[in-house]
Amino acid sequence: MPEAPPDEERALRVEGLDVTYGRALSALRSVSLTVPHGTVVALLGANGAGKTTLLRAVSGTLRLHRGAVTAGRIRYGATELDGRDPVAAVRAGVVQVPEGRRVFAGLTVDENLRSGGLGLGRRRPAQVAEARDRVFTLFPRLAERTRQAAGLLSGGEQQMLAIGRALMAAPRLLLLDEPSLGLAPQMVYRIAEVVREINAQGTAVLLVEQNAGMALSLADTAHVLEVGEVRLSGPADELARTDAVRRLYLGETTETTETTESTETTETTGTETTHSTETAENTNTTQTTEADQITRTAGTTEGQGAA
Repeated sequence: MPEAPPDEERALRVEGLDVTYGRALSALRSVSLTVPHGTVVALLGANGAGKTTLLRAVSGTLRLHRGAVTAGRIRYGATELDGRDPVAAVRAGVVQVPEGRRVFAGLTVDENLRSGGLGLGRRRPAQVAEARDRVFTLFPRLAERTRQAAGLLSGGEQQMLAIGRALMAAPRLLLLDEPSLGLAPQMVYRIAEVVREINAQGTAVLLVEQNAGMALSLADTAHVLEVGEVRLSGPADELARTDAVRRLYLGETTETTETTESTETTETTGTETTHSTETAENTNTTQTTEADQITRTAGTTEGQGAA
């Protein structure tokens, strides 16, 4: 297991990061962010914004996709990660769960879990057992399927396995790429609970998630990427209230808000008009009644005079 750096140093720092693919396509430009120890940081953005590229750069898998860091720095604690391979990242305590789960379909659940700790080399049996217990506590269903082939699991179970495999490396920083993608609503809720539990146990999380509402509810801070650049940053609850985030990522529109306000105004105006009409009708009725009474009185007086 990697040695833990002091708490004040146990943070991911990305500074002025530039990434290109094939020496031609610019994917990230001057991206800077920090993931402090014990926090959840969310990355929001449309497809192609550069979210997955950033995770690849941090985890050391960028070169596997013909990408390269051309400027900037990536540090976790005192360890430089830019230009390093995935083994260096895992040994530093940084582990990625890739988009699409990517479990080894032909291997059993148990074999998939064991593969998660290979990057750390030889470990004491007690350390391996502790990591397995953590995984089975979070995902009891996996404990029931240790001998089952991973390819026969449901999509939700495969996502559990992918996260569990990463946890076998005892990460201090977990990189999650679209963990709810393609899952049923009930399973999405369960994955959100697990992310919250993992963070409560002391593991920081850098979360890329299509479900912006879920991501912002879990995160302490958030960043919005657009075409490879950070456009918005701040506390997650504050970003969730901005017009841009509500419109682009939470499905709310200015027109909807304006329509609602207009409807309320119309209803209020209509109520006032109704009250005015009722008042006028009551006044007319009163006036008619008084006129009838005057007419009847005058008729009676004339009749008495004639008599």
